[in-house]
Amino acid sequence: MKNTLIKIIVFIVKWLDVAWNILIDIFRLVVMLIQMVILWILFVIITRGWLDIQLEWSLTGYSWRGLVWIFVSEFIAWVIFITFIYICHLLWDWWHSQAKPTIRYVVVNFKYLASKDKTWSVVSGWIFMLQIFIVLHIWYLFDPFEIGFQYVYRLPLITRFNIEFIIGLDGISLCFLLLTVYIMALCWFAVPWQITTNYKGFIICLLLIDFFLILSFITIDLFFFYVFFESVLIPMFVLIGLWGARVRKIRAAYYFFLYTLFGSLFMLFGILYIYTITGTTEYEVLLNTEFTRCQQLLLWFCFFIPFAVKIPMIPFHIWLPEAHVEAPTVGSMILASLLLKLGSYGFLRFTLPLFPIGSIYYKPLVYSLAVVSVIYASLVTIRQIDLKRIIAYSSVAHMNLIVLGLFSYTQQGIDGAIYLMIGHGVVSTALFFCVGVLYDRHHTRLLEYYGGLAQVMPIYSVYLFFFTLANMGFPGTSNFIGELLILVGLFEKNIPITLLAATGIVFSAIYSIWLYNRVIFGALKLQYFSIKSLKNFRDLTSMENFILFSLTVQMFLLGIHSNAITELTQIPVSRIVLLGAC
Repeated sequence: MKNTLIKIIVFIVKWLDVAWNILIDIFRLVVMLIQMVILWILFVIITRGWLDIQLEWSLTGYSWRGLVWIFVSEFIAWVIFITFIYICHLLWDWWHSQAKPTIRYVVVNFKYLASKDKTWSVVSGWIFMLQIFIVLHIWYLFDPFEIGFQYVYRLPLITRFNIEFIIGLDGISLCFLLLTVYIMALCWFAVPWQITTNYKGFIICLLLIDFFLILSFITIDLFFFYVFFESVLIPMFVLIGLWGARVRKIRAAYYFFLYTLFGSLFMLFGILYIYTITGTTEYEVLLNTEFTRCQQLLLWFCFFIPFAVKIPMIPFHIWLPEAHVEAPTVGSMILASLLLKLGSYGFLRFTLPLFPIGSIYYKPLVYSLAVVSVIYASLVTIRQIDLKRIIAYSSVAHMNLIVLGLFSYTQQGIDGAIYLMIGHGVVSTALFFCVGVLYDRHHTRLLEYYGGLAQVMPIYSVYLFFFTLANMGFPGTSNFIGELLILVGLFEKNIPITLLAATGIVFSAIYSIWLYNRVIFGALKLQYFSIKSLKNFRDLTSMENFILFSLTVQMFLLGIHSNAITELTQIPVSRIVLLGAC
């Protein structure tokens, strides 16, 4: 009895210590937000007073031009703020060294600051926090019941060839925009304790991926979507090749690059063919263009290949497990939560609404490939011994379940597919981060070396339990609503396919519970570790707690408050369903 009481007290003290560390992190974030508010006041003074920039207001809020001016003014104020700190640094150094602040002295000090990892960390952190603030503000002003795109901004580039850079938002784009800024901000928090070499280069790759992903989700022009769709490959290729975990990282990087590049050549051919027919690649114009049946069948295939590779569907899936296993933890988080969604987003945005005849004609092919992918990936997951490969193959199964929901051409099926995309983005990020926590401590991902972690990492065990439940679609979690809506939508169109797809959910419960049981319960396998490495059996740090706690809250919020997503997607999904019915 006495020993049990001591264990309970120790457990409570551990949780209080974790709670205190989380409160400290939250306090730091609050201080950062207060600084942002102060800078915001400075932005208003700059935009209204010095530059005399008048923001454009409309009934629904800012126009894109106004939002661009906000971003520009914030950037100017940030430059002023950094310059002020830099001048203070120079004056302080000059005061102590009595050196004259010559031009060379200023340049050398600037290069010194630019080479510091802390400088890049602070600047990138402000960028990620700033974009969250802007996207949340857009979400607040967004009208979910307005038909068409909002905040449309056009920039004519080559008027002779009718080429314009066009961006805009509807409910679907806004969902993926929110997911992108949220996941990228969490990746920024996860970078410092994982990347020890060339931190500056890693941050630059992270910023480039963030930039290209956001533009991919908000552009409404086929040509520029292809440009940004392909541009994401370059920083991700560098991320895997330079900061990968093992010797096979170069091979994995080339797998990722060549598979995706090969598939995208078909899309490029399709875009050129569309341009020769219509003379434009603007999305809204193409929605009102009636392609012939033969044209739709050809163009559908051209767009299907690159998106099937990105998802990926069998037999285009070989690159994904290799890329996940060799990528750093942050790279795996981005790959699973965002880059895979580019494929399903492409189906949702371009393939289904632009080529409805082709989508209906090839639906048996899509159903066959998706069902085979769900069952095959689930069975392969059960056989894996690498923790990252287990989650990678389970992602293949979930993404192909999403494809089944998209091609059901029903309101419930497509809504469920979007919901599962968002939910899977959160859950897969958390699972890969949990694997990264173990790899950071023990430098192995092989399942046979782990067991009994509940005895030494109780808080970690609780978090992993929550995300294991979410991965198998337990009620109350984010994945449950998406999977349920997909099955309801599929049931209306094809009952046998629904039953086969449901087996994937059963398999997900099998491999999720099996994985959790082997890692968390049982006896500690101390025979595989030296005496010096026993100190690595420690629970989560405050930053790891903060990241997992944030993902846990988001997962349960999505599992309880489903209207947050379905309200945004109701109008654009209804348009896609009507196009399929016609």
